[in-house]
Amino acid sequence: MQTRLLPDTPAGIETASAILRAGGLVAFGTETVYGLGADAGNDRAVAAIYAAKGRPGRNPLISHFASAKAAFAQVEATELARLLAARFWPGPLTMVLPHSPGCTISPIATAGLGTAAVRVPAGATTLALLAACGFPVVAPSANPSGKVSPSDAQHVMAGLAGRIDAVLDCGPCPVGVESTIIDLSGPRPVLLRPGGITLEALEEACGMPVALPQAASNDARPSAPGQLSSHYAPGLPVRLDATAVGTDEALLAFGAPLAGSPLVWNLSESGDLHEAAARLFAGLRFLDMEGQRRGLVGIAVQPVPRHALGRAIRDRLTRAACPRS
Repeated sequence: MQTRLLPDTPAGIETASAILRAGGLVAFGTETVYGLGADAGNDRAVAAIYAAKGRPGRNPLISHFASAKAAFAQVEATELARLLAARFWPGPLTMVLPHSPGCTISPIATAGLGTAAVRVPAGATTLALLAACGFPVVAPSANPSGKVSPSDAQHVMAGLAGRIDAVLDCGPCPVGVESTIIDLSGPRPVLLRPGGITLEALEEACGMPVALPQAASNDARPSAPGQLSSHYAPGLPVRLDATAVGTDEALLAFGAPLAGSPLVWNLSESGDLHEAAARLFAGLRFLDMEGQRRGLVGIAVQPVPRHALGRAIRDRLTRAACPRS
């Protein structure tokens, strides 16, 4: 299969939507990362996503919509869900809610659960594509399963060229980490994955604490994407909260870089967490590829704050550093 690189133009959007309507796979940029899209109601197309990524079938997918109205036609929206939608959509927030009676999302996409994960992403091109399709589009990150997420079109081509039909080049992703996932299917909201919307912002909007679950193991059945303990992994091993770095290690710096590494990528010299999130996956990719080329043995990571967007960055780094089965 030859993977087409489509421009961010009306013609490119129409070509991408035609491929999706025909049951094909198209990667496209959102404000978070590039997603690998398919018609959420087409069992064969959804199954093709799992095959292209090598993704475990027990790992559910997020469905994307052009509007909150379209999203809430598929799930049982609570008052809190509508409040959060008005506050954060379009944007990097995914809500997990029970299926509505008329839900058309494939059970393959929900991994057989009684809930569905839904969101309305930001970005004019993304919304135009979803509107042109007129149906829910599932779109996990457009990379081989467990590997570093893609934040530009060339990252997608490097990992999935020849496995998917097309990539709609929407430029670099401004947020750079995946959406926050909040479970609203129970009596209390639960943060399933930190992301582009901070826990602090969610709790302020909800007017109540948001529960934090324990991390899932790779053997557990996740209730939403991005919960496997080993995920977002480069080829080189990752060492967290480094206070010193060896001459045989690459360095993922934050703020003033440690001395000693021959290869450095600084997430943000000024310590800006928004800049750090936007540069995270590109930095991991660069240090991994160049570090392996130079014969380095690992990637040391300087400490990143545990609050605001730092929580999402640390979540991705912790999963990248987890031992792989």
